[in-house]
Amino acid sequence: MRHFKNHLTTIIIFILSISSVNATKILVMMDETQANHLKAYGIAYWVLENNVEIHWLLNYRGGSFLLPYAKSIEEELIIRGVSYEVIPDAKSAAILQEIANPEVNQESVKLEKAPKIAVYSPKNKQPWDDAVTLVLTYAEIPYDVIYDEEIINGKLPLYDWLHLHHEDFTGQYGKFYAGYHTQPWYQEQVRFNEEMAAKLGFSKVSQLKLAVAKNIKNFVLGGGFLFAMCSATDSYDIALSAEGVDICDVMYDGDPPTPNYNSKIDYSKCLAFEKFTISTNPYEYEYSNIDATPVHAKTPEKLDYFTLFEFSAKWDIVPTMLCQNHTSIIKGFMGQTTAFNEQFIKKNVLIMGENKALNSARYIHGELGKGTWTFYGGHDPEDYRHYVGDPPTDLNLHPNSPGYRLILNNILFPAAKKKKQKT
Repeated sequence: MRHFKNHLTTIIIFILSISSVNATKILVMMDETQANHLKAYGIAYWVLENNVEIHWLLNYRGGSFLLPYAKSIEEELIIRGVSYEVIPDAKSAAILQEIANPEVNQESVKLEKAPKIAVYSPKNKQPWDDAVTLVLTYAEIPYDVIYDEEIINGKLPLYDWLHLHHEDFTGQYGKFYAGYHTQPWYQEQVRFNEEMAAKLGFSKVSQLKLAVAKNIKNFVLGGGFLFAMCSATDSYDIALSAEGVDICDVMYDGDPPTPNYNSKIDYSKCLAFEKFTISTNPYEYEYSNIDATPVHAKTPEKLDYFTLFEFSAKWDIVPTMLCQNHTSIIKGFMGQTTAFNEQFIKKNVLIMGENKALNSARYIHGELGKGTWTFYGGHDPEDYRHYVGDPPTDLNLHPNSPGYRLILNNILFPAAKKKKQKT
């Protein structure tokens, strides 16, 4: 009750302060002049949490935010070190008029409600960090951690947006067997997952992970927003495609794979990929040939970049939101799944960022039922080669990271879900 009263008081203060100075606005610029791009997203989320609508100015100064003026907002901007300008109402009206010009590739999108966020992540400690939880924490955006038990027990509909942590949905424990099966953390991972599978009524971990993957797919079909990075992208689709087929070798589940398993794969069940070939070799650190890590590994780091596509802000609103940035060229970064070989991407999937020279897509998006999904290759946008056991990235050193900005675009995207892409 005390929490409710405090929250209500905050809302009242917002309303009173906004109504008392309604002739001014706050422009949170998102171009090169912004001191802290990542925390700016946290400000936007915080304002939405307090039931105050804001405008996301697509392609205007890097995707700026236009907020109603409130002393409490200005104070929070100062506390978090976010750059801003207080502008008169006449100037904000002029900006909106300029954006409305049909000849200008810009658009104003109203953000209405802060999405409820869940991160799919194991409760036991992992020897790696996760870029999404890092940036959510840094930006001060709240989230819940859920895992297999919560999903199997029907908790997903409580959320608007779900991120898939560095995960292996095939039941092969990340294909870490060759290098790490004698390590305590790997053995703990096996024990934890086998106990969870048995607790939830599954005889194999792969069966549990498939059930989780199908629940997530239903979440998207019903209107949910899915975001996945690194191995949670291709391993997710592979798990869906291999329903009814054993693709796990004996050290993973006690029996060998189904003979001729690749001929039994059903690509129609996948969100993003098709015509790929699965590898069950426990000594190969790959799930399939979807992953473009081998070609990126041969490319010098200084030449490993990807380019964001430019979309029509007035007609292709969704991808425009997802690609907001202060640069269109972003440095690459490795992962277990670094990027996606384009020949295995379905034709109806939208490629939003690619390395054309390597024929690899880094950032892809699609619709499914009433919802959407976005896959982003690589592990950590500010750590080119992030190894098992490496310390987490300190985002205080990277407050303007364009690679991390793409993650936060996806966080705010559901707030504008009532304004879908035009047809």
